[in-house]
Formats: sequence, C-alpha cells, structure tokens
Amino acid sequence: MSRSDPHGVLLDQAQDKVALLDETGTYTYVNATAERILGFDRDELIGTNAFEYIHPDEREAVRRTFEGAIRTAGFTEVTADYRHRTRDGSWVWLESRMSNLIDGELDGYVISSRDVTDRVRAERQREEAASHLREIASVSSDVLWMFDADWSELLFVNPAYEEIYGASTDELRGDPNKFLEATHPDDRPAVEEAMELLAAGSSVDIEYRVNADEDYGRWVWVQGEPITEDGEVVRITGFTKDITDRRRRERQLVVMDNLLRHNLRNDLNVVFGELEELDDDVPEAAEHTAVIRRMGEGLLETAQKEREVIKLITDQRETDRIDLRSVVEECVGTVRDRYPEGSIAVDALDPVTVDGRCELRSAVIELLENPFQHSEDRAPTVTVRLSRTEDGADLVIEDDLAAIPAVEADVLTGDHDMTNVYHSSGLGFWLIYWSVELSNGNIAVDADPTGRERGNRITVSLPRATE
Repeated sequence: MSRSDPHGVLLDQAQDKVALLDETGTYTYVNATAERILGFDRDELIGTNAFEYIHPDEREAVRRTFEGAIRTAGFTEVTADYRHRTRDGSWVWLESRMSNLIDGELDGYVISSRDVTDRVRAERQREEAASHLREIASVSSDVLWMFDADWSELLFVNPAYEEIYGASTDELRGDPNKFLEATHPDDRPAVEEAMELLAAGSSVDIEYRVNADEDYGRWVWVQGEPITEDGEVVRITGFTKDITDRRRRERQLVVMDNLLRHNLRNDLNVVFGELEELDDDVPEAAEHTAVIRRMGEGLLETAQKEREVIKLITDQRETDRIDLRSVVEECVGTVRDRYPEGSIAVDALDPVTVDGRCELRSAVIELLENPFQHSEDRAPTVTVRLSRTEDGADLVIEDDLAAIPAVEADVLTGDHDMTNVYHSSGLGFWLIYWSVELSNGNIAVDADPTGRERGNRITVSLPRATE
C-alpha cells in the first residue's frame, strides 16, 4: 500500500497506529500515526522487526499470540496489551488487535494499535489503591463492609467481622442477611429498619447488640452510607465498631452517679435535720450552722451538676438545630430572676441558628451565673452579645470582675491537664466545656493574666446549622 493510495491517505488520518506485518513480524507498512504515538517516522520502522520494539517482559507472550493467530485455520482475531519502545527510549502501552485475515493485495497481516498508557496507569493506580485498602482492612479492628443496593450481594467485608459478630464471612457471602442472625433478637427490627433506610438513600447511625456465642454481649456502633449514581442507590457501605467497653463504662458511670446522689442526699438530709435542732438548742451557733448549711446546699448543687455532666458525656445524641438567640434570651431572663441585684446588659442578639447539643442552655446559664457567684456583693456588671459570623455564631459574655485564674480558664478552653484535675470552681466550667465541645464549638477566654486589670471576656464560637 503506497502513501499516494487513497486508502493510505485515509489511514494516515486515523487515530490508531495501523501496520502490516509479514509472517516473521517485519513491518511492511505503517501509517503516519506511528510518529505521533511512537516518535518514529514510518520509514524508520518499515523493514524492521516489530518484536524488537516490544518490552522484554511482554515480547515472547506477544510473539506467541501473533504466531498462534496467523497459524489458525479459520478466521480469528486476538488482542494484546504490551509496552512499545518510542524513539526517545521511553515506553508507551499499546493495545493491539491482530487477525489472520490477509488479502492478496495487502503485503502482510493487519495490526491496529492504540495508545492505552493513561488507561493502564489509571488501572494500576486503582489496583494499588485497592491493594492498600485490602491491607488496611485486613488489620483493622473495625468491620468494613459493602453490599449491593438491595442487600442481596455482599461485595466486601474484612476479617474483623468474624471476631465481632462471632460468625463466618463465608456464610455471610453465601447469605448476605446472615448477620441478622448474629444480632440480638430485640434489636433486629431496628436494624432491618436501618437497612431499608439505606436502600432508600438515607444515611444511618445505630447501636445494637451482636454475637450469639457471647450471649449478645457485644455492643456495636454502625454508620452506613448509600452510594448513589444518577440519583439511584447502587451500593451500600459503612463500618461497624465494637463499643462494648464504652457502653460498659457508661453503665458504670450511671450506677456511680445514682449511688453518689442517693447517698449524698440522704446523708445531707440528716445533717440538715441536726442543724435545725442545733439552731433551736444553741441559738448563738446560728452563724456557724449557716455556714454548714450553705456548704451542704453547695454539695447538693454540685451533685446536680455532676448528674448533668454524666448525662452529657454518656448521651450519644447528635447535634440539633438550635435557635441560639431564643436560648440566650431565655437564659438571661432566668439569671436575672435569680440575681435581681446584679445587672445583665444585652448588647445585641443577632438571629442565628446553630448546630449544637441541647445542653448548651445549661452552659449559657453557667456562663451568666459565674460572675454573680464570684462577686462579693452579688452585683457584678455582665454584658451579653450574640453575633452572626461567616461560619456560625459568637456568643460573648463580659464581666467586670478580677481575671479568671489561668487554671480555671484552661478548663474552658480545653487546655487543662485531664489527668491532674484541680477543683477549680467546681463542675460548672467542665459542663460548659463539654457542652461546647460536643457541639463542635470552641471557647476563648480573654483576661489580664497578672490580675492587675479587671474584667473577663468569654467567647463561645458555634457552627451554623446546615440548611
């Protein structure tokens, strides 16, 4: 086929490299595309053996494929992927289609090749990523799983499933709903409902009991996500974490909380009763009994705050949309009623809705009450401001008292050493810190650390609620 031949002119416009090889693999024709893909002028290739340009790792396999095709009696067409050397000595991946069809007018067998370097590189990157994922999944203590859209086929699960659920991965592959048998009977309806929600396109977050061999004594936390394409669920994936230890600690905290408050309340009731008798029998001791009574009431108040803290850190609820301006207005009214002799000035309250825990109300009251509780005359000046920000809201509370000690300010900002808990001002600041932290917010405290300048400014920043 000559270059002036009309068919040759057309072939020169093709995107694929088209060549003719004789039965030994020698080039007898190659179109102009070879120069674009390989850098060789076609005249450099014609008369040379094509297999000399193939990477040694693939050369013999491609030769066998070619020779097998041309020796086949009936028509056959085969495909081979291999690396072809370029003029500058680098390599490109080619996908070549070759057949044993030969025409008397053609000087050899037709080989059509396209550059698939980008595809091969992408496939290898995917294979490498998948290999890394399998390696990570194989050592992960969490169960990683993926099902098809209707839970009829298990697409992936790692070995951690057997340890946590006490069931076989092979059985799960044979019956993708087999994990329900490893789920506590009382929890199965909730799990089945979660499966329906995922299949319908909703995310789920659920805790339930598993492992029949351990009398369903294992608690797991499961987060699942539907994977959609063009608005349709095509796969469902997620992870399962063993939270048995966490649930056990939560139960222990609740039991200790109940025992502490019950015993403390009963013992203090006895103390208060004795104080009343002492007041009647020894009136001149009234000043001392008042101190004891005040300390006892403080202990009861601390126990109540302790209960709020325990409830806060053991409750696994998600954040919710909160009208922060309404919360602040309500809290300001509550504290004004409790401390009528003081002053709370409201600078400005921007309307803003944030993502947060409901315990934020208790945190705001604690912040507003703190100046009154630490003011000698119970009449501090407190200013409140709520500002909308680009990311959410800033609640600023200022007072005219002495600077908050650094050890207490560090509790609010989260810089406190949790292993060396100083009594500071009690549980109030811890309640504020954990309420804000669990609401994905942060706290800043501005005061003169030397104590020479009076006044504190506490800023609570919270994220804006998603639309």
